[in-house]
Amino acid sequence: MGDKYYVAKRPPMGWNSWDCYGASVTEEILLGNAQYMAENLERFGWEYIICDIQWYEPLADSHEYHKFTELEMDEHSRLIPAVNRFPSSAGGKGFKPIADKIHDMGLKFGIHIMRGIPRQAVHRNTPILGTDATARQIAHPASICLWNTDMYGVDAKAEGAQEYYNSLFKMYAEWGVDYVKVDDIARVDCGPDAPGAGFSEIELIKNAIENCGREMVLSLSPGPARVEQKDFLLTNANMWRMTDDFWDKWEHLYGMFERCHAWQGIGCKDHWPDCDMLPLGHLCVCNNENGKQGHYTHFTHDEQKILMTLWCIFRSPLMFGGEMRDNDEFTKSLLTNEKLLNMHKNGRKARQVERKDDVVAWKSISKDEKIYIAIFNISDSKRKYKLKLKDFGLPKSKKYDAIEIWTNVSETLENGKRFELAPHTVVCYEIEASEMLK
Repeated sequence: MGDKYYVAKRPPMGWNSWDCYGASVTEEILLGNAQYMAENLERFGWEYIICDIQWYEPLADSHEYHKFTELEMDEHSRLIPAVNRFPSSAGGKGFKPIADKIHDMGLKFGIHIMRGIPRQAVHRNTPILGTDATARQIAHPASICLWNTDMYGVDAKAEGAQEYYNSLFKMYAEWGVDYVKVDDIARVDCGPDAPGAGFSEIELIKNAIENCGREMVLSLSPGPARVEQKDFLLTNANMWRMTDDFWDKWEHLYGMFERCHAWQGIGCKDHWPDCDMLPLGHLCVCNNENGKQGHYTHFTHDEQKILMTLWCIFRSPLMFGGEMRDNDEFTKSLLTNEKLLNMHKNGRKARQVERKDDVVAWKSISKDEKIYIAIFNISDSKRKYKLKLKDFGLPKSKKYDAIEIWTNVSETLENGKRFELAPHTVVCYEIEASEMLK
């Protein structure tokens, strides 16, 4: 976005409603979670409250989508909040009342949108603000989402296409939106070579943000985006997904190590490859699962530590997915670990040092003179690991005082130190860089 001001100088941190409420989020839920964040997490760097998909659908009630359902829309082909779910939006106020309350808490507000223009706007051939073109004239009917029926793609070459997106983001700016997650736009099958490519709409959206008068983070979903598309993504977005939807399944977490390795070294100020949300805490609250409201994450405590360590050393955006008001002490501890979050906030040059027999080692150097060493056992068996300091850029003749960030226990690290790691566990050490000079 601009060279002088970074809207995402560091990877954004916040909460997104999808993992816990799917399409069914309401005003009360947004504000309740915002209050929790303001009281418990804001001082640790958590600041975004993101309203995910279907906020414009009156009947949305779960993680399932209703095909060809009626959506709330204004006279200019723009989707607006469903008043029955967001009562303060009545009278054309949109999300401004909610955004104002969230801003008053010291937080920032974001929304999810689907790329394209509503099918119902195209079928009714409704007008577009700022142009004589109509919805039907800018639609790309062959460019459709494979899992949601709400939208047609926009033909980026059509007269009125840019004006349509300009009108959307002008409205979002008036509401006070700080972050927009655009869906059905970053995956391989939406890429530049795909029929009806969504990538052409990314440039329209970027232009619209730059001309709307308000700074906004642009997040692209879902993945996987391709590493060979990095130059386009670095130019046009603040965040882009490296993966399809990430859930609390071990195979998803295991697979993320390969993705992080492929994307290492590419993230930089304002531009962050995104591992996706953190499916932790109380999830799928809107779903009936064996007579209960959702479930708590299926990841073990150790697997949750693996997840948080990888996301933080890699410097992925952090978007918590659970109902925060139901957090237990362990879940809260994951989000308030200051050494972990310092690694995320200040880490640089993160890279995978080694992977052998599913023991994976990563290194990061922070700008506040700390070195982080993370050793993961992602196999299903016990594994041994021998520390080779030179692999981490440390003189092997020295010993280093270190703190293990999950136990907060001080240890001495020296060349040849041996670790025995249980399956699905991690250790992560913080070393003062000044130690290198002793």
